[in-house]
Amino acid sequence: MSAQPNRVRSPWLLAVLLAAAAVVAQALLVPLFAAPQADLAPRDLPVAVAGPAPATAELAGRLAAARPGAFAVTTLPDAAAADQALRDRDVYAAFVAGPDGIALHTAPAASPIVAALLTEASVQLAAGRPMPVIQVVPADPDDPRGTGFASGFLPLALTSMLAGALLTFLVARRSARLVGLLTYAVLAGLAGTAVLHGWLGILDGSGWREAGAIGLFALAAAGIVAGLGGLLGGLGIGLGALLVFLVGNPLSAVGAAPELLPQPWGAVGQFLPVGAGGTLLRSAAFFDGAGAGRSFAVLAGYAVVGLALILVGRFRAGGPAEAAAGPAVRAAEITV
Repeated sequence: MSAQPNRVRSPWLLAVLLAAAAVVAQALLVPLFAAPQADLAPRDLPVAVAGPAPATAELAGRLAAARPGAFAVTTLPDAAAADQALRDRDVYAAFVAGPDGIALHTAPAASPIVAALLTEASVQLAAGRPMPVIQVVPADPDDPRGTGFASGFLPLALTSMLAGALLTFLVARRSARLVGLLTYAVLAGLAGTAVLHGWLGILDGSGWREAGAIGLFALAAAGIVAGLGGLLGGLGIGLGALLVFLVGNPLSAVGAAPELLPQPWGAVGQFLPVGAGGTLLRSAAFFDGAGAGRSFAVLAGYAVVGLALILVGRFRAGGPAEAAAGPAVRAAEITV
């Protein structure tokens, strides 16, 4: 009889504990998402100064004095070298000294926010006078502020996370999970390109290159979720969601630039799936693949690790019903 009151009270206690846990999670997630966006500012942002040696030395000094620690300055001989550095994604902008004064060369396709910030900074450098601005690598005319690119990337992360979780919980055979992941990656690449490039027009590069970038990101994100889920079950799905979305998304800088986030978080975000995926897709869509080496390697690493974890994982779909099916059925399901 003494156990009955405990059973009556336990749902109330559980409800209170769950509510408290949700509030703790909320208190942690709100600053994680909001703080990086609220503190956007250049931090060792790669820029170039180009032109004759005396002029470039003066420009570099003025940049360092205007915003200490904001810029990592590279000196280049002329405007042609500066424009090539922009196309190669080595710098975000270049201050070019010429016979008619200083001009700002930008690559809004790399980050419209950075291009806008540097345009404002150029006014300060020119003592309040507008500085000529040349867009060497412009953003897509249908998405000049880059908001469509950033907003369009979020569903790719969410659906990839969902695909990895569904394959873990609903597909018992590991070989079938692998087939499902590869099929998802191919279809996600084709469908994502059809929507973002063909329908919405916010990508402006080779469709096949863009499909490859989206497909690799989808395989990496879904693969790491499914791999961790296959190894650890529900706990692994939670860890995968943490990597792909809860931590990876706010640190990704998909809508800005990693050098605008507080450090080292901007750099850390580029080693997580969403940050690497956003960088890879920008390179594929606007820079003919330039500057994509690190992000490609990061995503390929997640994809390989995810697929390997699926092969060695022990979690099988079915739950209690599977456990009651008997040793013969369980042994059959382990077979790849």
